[in-house]
Amino acid sequence: MTPEPHFPTGTDDLTLDPPPGCPAHGIGPGGLHRLHEAPDLRALYRHLREEYGPVAPVLLHDDVPIWVVLGHAENLHMVRTPSHFTRDSRIWTPLRDGTVKPDHPLMPHIAWQPVCSYAEGEEHKRLRSAVVSAVAAVDGRALRRHIGRATQRLVNQFCESGRAELVSQFAEHLPMAVMCHVLGMPEEYNDRIVQAARDMLKGTETAIASNEYIMDCLRRLTARRRAQPEDDFTSHLINHPAGLNDEEVSQHLRVVLIAAYEATANLLANTIRRVLTDPGFRAQLNGGQMTVPQAVEQSLWDEPPFSTILGYFAKQDTELGGRRIRRGDGLLLGIAPANVDPRVRPDPTADMQGNRSHLAFSGGPHECPGQDIGRAIADVGVESLLMRLPDLRLDCAEEELRWTESIASQHLVELPVRFSPQPQQDVTARPSPTPRPIPQARPVWEIGTRPDVPEPAPLPPEPPVAASTAPAGGAERPRGTWRRLLHWWRGY
Repeated sequence: MTPEPHFPTGTDDLTLDPPPGCPAHGIGPGGLHRLHEAPDLRALYRHLREEYGPVAPVLLHDDVPIWVVLGHAENLHMVRTPSHFTRDSRIWTPLRDGTVKPDHPLMPHIAWQPVCSYAEGEEHKRLRSAVVSAVAAVDGRALRRHIGRATQRLVNQFCESGRAELVSQFAEHLPMAVMCHVLGMPEEYNDRIVQAARDMLKGTETAIASNEYIMDCLRRLTARRRAQPEDDFTSHLINHPAGLNDEEVSQHLRVVLIAAYEATANLLANTIRRVLTDPGFRAQLNGGQMTVPQAVEQSLWDEPPFSTILGYFAKQDTELGGRRIRRGDGLLLGIAPANVDPRVRPDPTADMQGNRSHLAFSGGPHECPGQDIGRAIADVGVESLLMRLPDLRLDCAEEELRWTESIASQHLVELPVRFSPQPQQDVTARPSPTPRPIPQARPVWEIGTRPDVPEPAPLPPEPPVAASTAPAGGAERPRGTWRRLLHWWRGY
């Protein structure tokens, strides 16, 4: 591959003018696109792919330069080559030279933290081994039972009204209710912690206070489980041989809680919306051609919960996708554009059932260790909701649905629905098969499954045969032959 001109540490060599009809607004130095000002990121990614190929130069807030990786193979190479790329932002050139100020809007996503997501080498192995072990200790069957009960509790709150708003009343609550249970702090689950999680992810003026509220909950949980361990994620994390201290434990709990919450809330909302707005998609579910887990997987391809992840950083001069990447350059993991890379998915609308090669959960050493928990929440939550409210339908025009979009994700604002009012259900009742009467024993062995039927009443005597109907030769022809044939054929 021929090296391309270098970009992030000097953009003067890329003074390309935007072509006519470009879908992006906001052109910065060197004719480069500002991601945060693009009205349609999907359209912008398509344009960037056509213009630059699988790796394209773009700008973040304050015109901070960065590469966005659009190709599926290039993203996999980046996340699977820790010798060339790291998640430790402390080597990022714009951060080291002061271009990225401490108050930069993306600083919460950029700043290094003492967690396995930012570590590498032996430290990464130590921290991640504790997280993976704690995830493995979660009982899958018990988890699914709890997700089912949590779903029924949420549906009980609106099932009798015949209307609901499934983002704020369902999709944003179910993941938090389940994760609080998994971590071992079910008493902390309430509207406040859900609102705090949403607030800190939006980056509002109160985001810091919301983050502190959540950290306070997690620090108290860490202290309780350090003193009195139980069979939950937090206790397994604390008691792992890696020997995490209290700060490491609470920081990892924050990463697990917030990542699982945001990703699964988006996944739930996206999957339910697809069911309500795509007749073919719903017909496949209703007709048995597609299971709910397959529907969730299709959603992970088409609308991944995180569209990009910031970020990866080059540890040395290298090449990626035909572009010259220098040490200290930053790169965005482009999950959404990689999932529609024409080289792996020529038809972006193609059915991807049975294919899990999407990048919704990243890959390589930093691949999401709790992805099966997120899948379980989505699978059980969607299936239980649709079984409970089988005539669920959208309560607005599809064109009225709105999203809040950022560089990292696209979040459905509201999903109003209508349905036939349903009675509340007892979420504490244990599932049991419907009792059936035990059939009486048959006196003799029979082969077959036809149920016993009463013997038919005897047929009335045949009337005498008239002389005019007698066969030639004077012999009398018996009547009722057809009826006797039918009786013989039916078995009685």
